[in-house]
Amino acid sequence: MTTYDIKDTSQAEGGRRRISWANREMPVLTQIRERFEKERPLAGMRLSACLHVTAETANLMTTLQAGGADVVLTASNPLSTQDDVAASLVMHNEIPVYAIKGEDNVTYHKHIHAAIDHKPHITMDDGADVVATLHKDRQDALSGVIGGTEETTTGVIRLRAMAADGALMFPVIAVNDAQTKHFFDNRYGTGQSTIDGIIRATNVLLAGKYFVVAGYGWCGRGLASRARGMGSKVIVTEVDPLRALEAVMDGFEVMPMMKAAQVGDVFCTVTGDINVIDQHHFEVMKDGAIVSNSGHFNVEINIPSLEAMSVEKRLVRPFVEQYDLKDGRQIHILGEGRLINLASAEGHPASVMDMSFANQALAAEFMVKNADKLSKTVYGVPKEVDEQIARLKLAAMGVELDDLTEQQVKYLNSWEEGT
Repeated sequence: MTTYDIKDTSQAEGGRRRISWANREMPVLTQIRERFEKERPLAGMRLSACLHVTAETANLMTTLQAGGADVVLTASNPLSTQDDVAASLVMHNEIPVYAIKGEDNVTYHKHIHAAIDHKPHITMDDGADVVATLHKDRQDALSGVIGGTEETTTGVIRLRAMAADGALMFPVIAVNDAQTKHFFDNRYGTGQSTIDGIIRATNVLLAGKYFVVAGYGWCGRGLASRARGMGSKVIVTEVDPLRALEAVMDGFEVMPMMKAAQVGDVFCTVTGDINVIDQHHFEVMKDGAIVSNSGHFNVEINIPSLEAMSVEKRLVRPFVEQYDLKDGRQIHILGEGRLINLASAEGHPASVMDMSFANQALAAEFMVKNADKLSKTVYGVPKEVDEQIARLKLAAMGVELDDLTEQQVKYLNSWEEGT
């Protein structure tokens, strides 16, 4: 390790305790780390990771390091870094980290370039910022990359667009699309941690309030369920008719955002798209409305339009900015419109990230073994890897499964044995 850029190395011991606590809830990743230490499947590989710098991510980094990878870590969001964790990785594990909670955009992009200066063989993204920067601004470092992995829905959308345009220059595995990732990380992780972030930031009672969830993908499903569990009257907004129908059948009220904006008390976007809450929505919101985002980028909320409507903006609580509008109303934006579950809380519980990061580790191993056979496009996580992670997780939870008998296998694979 030669360089790093973190807030304070003196926080390292506190970070180590936080990492150790998270590791207790990550038995699948622990088993993979133990195997990696013996087999060293990533030996000789330089790996640049752009992820949320949390205790759970730290356990992934030490797993990759145990597998032989030369790892560098940078933040995938300016507000998601746990500074004590960054310090521990630097001081105790000698992993270069470029991440400071609250860093400005200039520093954020400087840190991404520092990760690319590592000349990675493998990229590991949460939002595709490293891949995008490599292709747009740092083509000097492209030639050595054999492949990458992507953690988020937003990132996978960007990468598939690049592949469709013929612009993607190396294969990428969409870790986000693994069932052991999006079923659990997005639904249970985002659902719980987003509610946690909103409550920590505001200390408001959710019971009895109209809670508007924009988007009913896996994240939206989890968030709507948890908001209802807190006693909120949940409204879902959607553009997809099948998802909207599912939300209705799940017992939620579904309406356009323009209507929801007039009745909502608390809003949260989880779509991955731009301007989901826009100027015309702010124009009809209640005085005191609380607006947040749990999608990857803060573009889901058109904050510049809100600023143009305002006469004053001030921080009234940590991670709560109050906008005083020209007509006298006040609207509150949480965490600068960035991921509220990481801005004001700690992100997903470790037991959920255990499966997501197991996918990351095994996807990196798969890439090393198979990169020369893969085309320059986006691939899903192999089914056998997904099932392996599920089985390891169940075993760690003490849950046993049935096995098919020979007769059952024969029946399922035969067309001759009818009903």
